[in-house]
Formats: sequence, C-alpha cells, structure tokens
Amino acid sequence: MKLVPEFSYTAELDAPQVVGPGPYGLRQVLPVTGGTVTGDRLSGKAAIGGGDWILAGEDGYGRLDVRAQFITDDGAVIYMSYQGLVEVTEAAAAALAGGEAGTEFGDHYFVTTPRLESGDPNYAWVNQTIFVGQGRVMPGPVVAFQVFRVALD
Repeated sequence: MKLVPEFSYTAELDAPQVVGPGPYGLRQVLPVTGGTVTGDRLSGKAAIGGGDWILAGEDGYGRLDVRAQFITDDGAVIYMSYQGLVEVTEAAAAALAGGEAGTEFGDHYFVTTPRLESGDPNYAWVNQTIFVGQGRVMPGPVVAFQVFRVALD
C-alpha cells in the first residue's frame, strides 16, 4: 500500500464551548466557521455547521470526533467525518487559544481518519476510498490537514 496526496483542508474554529470535565475527560465543542478544501480532484469551501467534539484527556492528548461538510467548486455537497488523536503540546495549546505561533506538520502527533460521503456522481469515488490525514494547528485558531488516499501498489 502507499499514501497518495489527495487534498488539503483547513478549518477555521470558533471559541470552544466547554461542556466541562466528565467521566471521560474534558469535553469541548469547537464550531467550524469556515475553511477550504484544495486538491486536483476536490476543491471547495467548508460549510457552516460542522464542529469538533474533542475530549481532552489527562494524558495530554485530545480525542477528536469531527463532523463537517463542504461545498465543492462545482456545487456538490460532501460530508466528512473523522476520528483522530492530537498531542496537545504547549505550541498547539497556545495556537488554539489565539496565540501568534502554531505548529508544523510533524511537530506533534496529529493524525486523523477522514471518511467522506457524497451522492453526487462526480464524487462517487470518495465513497469507496480510505483516507488518512496529518494535522497542524495555526493561529486563528485554524487547523490544517494534509489528506492522503490509501492506494494499492
């Protein structure tokens, strides 16, 4: 198997809605307020209404539960959901809090497993494709991902 670059994705996030500490950790909801998708086969803008229901653990990692949708440049709607794991380093926490610096790809563990769905025939291929992503945190706060398609050799 090999990883083939498929698209880049950025999500602009609103201030977290803190649910509070519970039996599994500190739950927060970060609404998506904008963003872009850029790739050779897939480009568009993030739609309002998505979010990340992140669970921050005492081990310094956040467990991601993200649901979002975007509208392609040719008008199709694609639903994306993913689970993931992010190491909340000092730099990542500062960027999420509105700091002026961020992280780079590979600075800390930030890996996702996006699943895409579309009923548009032009994007039917996303329904039968496995994706993995690598993330970074940027000021704003904004999260950015490089998303790869898992392909057979």
